[in-house]
Parts: sequence; C-alpha cells; structure tokens
Amino acid sequence: MMTRPAMPWHSVEMARSAARSVLPRAIFDFIDGGADGEAALRGNLDQFEAYRLVPRVGVDVSGREQSAVLFGRRYNSPLGIGPTGLAGLARPRAELMLMQAAEAMNVPFTLSTVSSTSIEEIGDAARRPHWFQLYILRDRAISIRLMERAAKAGFDTLVVTMDCPVGAHRERDLVNAFSLPYRPSPAAVIDTLRHMPWLLRLALNGAPQPVNMVEAAGSTGALSLLAFMDSQLDPAVTWQDVRDLRRRWKGALVIKGVLSPDDVEEAINVGADGIVVSNHGGRQLGAAASPLYQLPAIADRSKGRLTVLYDSGVRRGMDAVRALALGADGILVGRPTLFGVAAGGMDGARRILEIFRADIDRTMALIGARTLTEIDARSVATNQPMQTVGRPLGCPAIAANRQISNSILEGQNGQLA
Repeated sequence: MMTRPAMPWHSVEMARSAARSVLPRAIFDFIDGGADGEAALRGNLDQFEAYRLVPRVGVDVSGREQSAVLFGRRYNSPLGIGPTGLAGLARPRAELMLMQAAEAMNVPFTLSTVSSTSIEEIGDAARRPHWFQLYILRDRAISIRLMERAAKAGFDTLVVTMDCPVGAHRERDLVNAFSLPYRPSPAAVIDTLRHMPWLLRLALNGAPQPVNMVEAAGSTGALSLLAFMDSQLDPAVTWQDVRDLRRRWKGALVIKGVLSPDDVEEAINVGADGIVVSNHGGRQLGAAASPLYQLPAIADRSKGRLTVLYDSGVRRGMDAVRALALGADGILVGRPTLFGVAAGGMDGARRILEIFRADIDRTMALIGARTLTEIDARSVATNQPMQTVGRPLGCPAIAANRQISNSILEGQNGQLA
C-alpha cells in the first residue's frame, strides 16, 4: 500500500522556494507577482508586523478547538482556499488537487471562474458542497449561466469578485513577455528547458485554459478564450448587478474585494451574507490599501450583520490569528496552496493546510485561547510603545500610529487614550 510522501516543508516560504525551483521563471512570477511596482504586494506581507499578539497566562489550554462555522457549515479550521485563476499553470488538474486537499482537511475550497478545471468536473468529484467565485461580466447572461452551472454542480456559496473592473498592469509578466498559451520568449527557452518535469506535464496534459468560458466563447483555443475573458471585464458593474444575482442565487452570497467600510452597507443592502476584505493579493492596484489595516473598521461597521472573511498576505497561522483578533470570522489563502500544489501536487497543498492548522493551534495555546471565540481585540496590540487595540476599532492601526507621531512632534507624551 502506497503511503503519502512527506513534504519536507515547515513553512509557506519553504514551499514557495520549492515552487520556484520546479516552475519556469515566467510561470512562478505569474503566480508570485503583483500589480504595478508591487507596493501592495509588499504591504500585504509587511502589514502583519504592525501588530503583536498578547498572551494570557494561567489559562488551561490543554483542550483547544479551532473549528469554525461559515455560512451554516462547520469546518475544522477558520482557514480555507480562495479562488486562483488558471491554477493549472502550477500543475495540471491543480484545482482538483486543491479541492481534494481541502476536503481531506475539511476546510472551504473556492473554484475560480477562470479555472483550468471545469465547474462540472469539480462538482462530480466533490464529496461535499464547495464555493464558486464569479465575475460579473459585460454579457450578464454569461455570468448568470456560470452561476446556474455552479448551482447544478452542487456549489452552495457564491463569491462575487468586485475589484476587477479592468485588467491589471503586472510588470513581472511584461518583463517576462508572459502570455497564454505559454510560449517562452527566446530569452526564456533555456530556463523553461531546465524545468523538464513541469514541461513534460504541460506537453502531456496540454496548455491550461479557462475551460468554463468555452460555452460562451464558442471556442476551445486558449488564446481566443483568454482574449474573450479580457473583453468581458466590465467597468460598468454596480451594486445593482449584485442585487440581480442575489435574486437568482439560493445559497450564501459573498462579496470579494472590499476595502472601504462604506461598502459594508452596500453589501448588506443588496442582501449579501458575507464579504472578503481583500486587495486581490496585491494583483490589481499596486497602491491599494493594506487589508489588515482596513479590517477593524470594516468589522466594526458590520457589527455581526455579515460574515467577514479576510484574504491577502497570510503566510503563517499566527497571521490568521491576528486577522481573527482584528475582526475576521474566517481566512482565505491563495498563493500558499498554489506553491504547495506546484511543488507537491495534492500532497503539497494538503501539507500547506497542515502547516497552517498546526500553527494556528500552537498560537492559540501560546496566547491562552481555547476556542476561536476567545481570540478578540484583547489578543492583539499595535507594534508601537504604549499601544493596545480595543473595540470599537474605528480606524486602522496606521492612523493610530500617525496620531502617535503627530503627538510626539507636538511635544505631548504620545500615548493614546
């Protein structure tokens, strides 16, 4: 009987290094890179250093439980897999592997509209309902049809991405002359040939393409499908479009890409059940606000009326715990599990989820939290002298830090009330 091979990784960064070694540079950069000068991408990683966790001692933490209920379903952890387009670039059938890893760990999995595995194939292979990410396209009938296919395939939660009115400017991709279907530039041919296992998998399975768009585009060519998808991004999308989807979708509906507290009321008004606080992993707007700084004000505005999920920059379980302390109900990750599946297939993706689960459990023990409900604003402090965070958190920590600096300049003691 074959045993599951152990992945010798102890962190997401180790999996990232493994993925870098097995993928051609242009493919790795497509997964790893961000928009413009990548300030938002760097900010997503740096933002966690603005906060430190505050342990409570003398607490019996011998029994710890990190299960979470999201949209009526109980999962073994508050962390799930977010949508990642064309994951098949990392490894053929990557979405299927990610779904299987999520099922093995009993956490949510979200399939992208532009996945390289079809809605129906994931639905047929799934042992329980999953989540489907939807773009509101220029031809609204296409979006409605995708939503209907997802419902028929057994998906029970619709994640509507709202932060892509136009395509992004991703400079790594431009420097690498990256395009789909993947055809390495003359300068990249040697690098691609150095990654023969990846190249052989591509040759045996064919170039990944957004297969869910075949029906609407009337084409099976990767180039024409991607051009069709680009043409369908619509800067005219409004909240009324979400309201129209809400009338048709029977399951939970989540808005992804929220950074402004003012959009909380909009989401509630159109009947959303949840939101994802996210800057698209730094892949859309290079100067986008860091989501963790926005999270406290957004959670405070929600006041429990929405399930608040957090996405962008999470690389460790202690990052997830910090986001939970600042108001999130659940966490989504994208790149970490892509790194895992690129370097190790389904076992690699599962290993990443195991690392997160163990890190969350250990962090809970070290801060004196036995359940997720015991992780709250008292569990976190800003990484500044004399600073603590307490509810209501009406402004991001960066604003508090700026207030400290201003007070010091004015000759005051710099302590916030």
